[in-house]
Amino acid sequence: MRRTVVLATAVTLALGLAMTDALRAAETAAVNPLLQTPVEQLRPDEVQFMQQRLADWPQLQHYRDANLRLPAATPGHPRVVFYGDSITEGWGREGSAGFFPGKGWLNRGISGQTTAQMLLRFSQDVLALHPQVVVILAGTNDIAGNTGPSTQAMIEDNLHAMVALARAQGIGVVLASVLPVSDYPWLPGTAPAPKVRALNAALKRYADAQQLVYLDYYTPMANAQGGLDPQLADDGVHPTAKGYALMTPLAEAAVSRALAK
Repeated sequence: MRRTVVLATAVTLALGLAMTDALRAAETAAVNPLLQTPVEQLRPDEVQFMQQRLADWPQLQHYRDANLRLPAATPGHPRVVFYGDSITEGWGREGSAGFFPGKGWLNRGISGQTTAQMLLRFSQDVLALHPQVVVILAGTNDIAGNTGPSTQAMIEDNLHAMVALARAQGIGVVLASVLPVSDYPWLPGTAPAPKVRALNAALKRYADAQQLVYLDYYTPMANAQGGLDPQLADDGVHPTAKGYALMTPLAEAAVSRALAK
């Protein structure tokens, strides 16, 4: 009886601590100020922006036409989809000199997106394209609170769901680390660096447990503050040409490992 009481007490304490941690995480999560501005204080352009977002929250129209025009994959050239936010989109469109020229790899990044939005368009912009490999790079906009406050657990849940969908169709997955960031210029003072490190550690553990290819951009790019030096990112978030030049061979090696699995 005593052991039962002790066990019950321990479980109760554990649940209480877990709830406290969850509440603390929710309290410290960043959020886009636009989502907290009183309606009467919003400018017309801000109202228009939010109306457009609500009309197509996952932004399915962004690549819909491009997907329909996409030719069949070329034999001997595996189809690879790079999937993410502005960091992926800013790499360049397929066929451009800056985005893996000659490989025919596809860019399906959308600026500003969070993992929740990416999960909703995963079927259209990844699964329906039948790639051999998808490279997923996401999470920084969740930490920035672009579409509302997000805990690390929420980000992980969305990424795990994308991985499960890809693997169910036999698509190899490269799971990339979030890039270093010590501050967001549009949301200063949020101190994202420790959150990025914690999320990357969790993604690495998950990738190892699931036997996925983990693509570590963070280690070779981070400075002492956990951010990006100006030569790698002018604004501390979005890579410069030199930043992408550093990322390119890392991505190529990760894709090669995924194709070899």
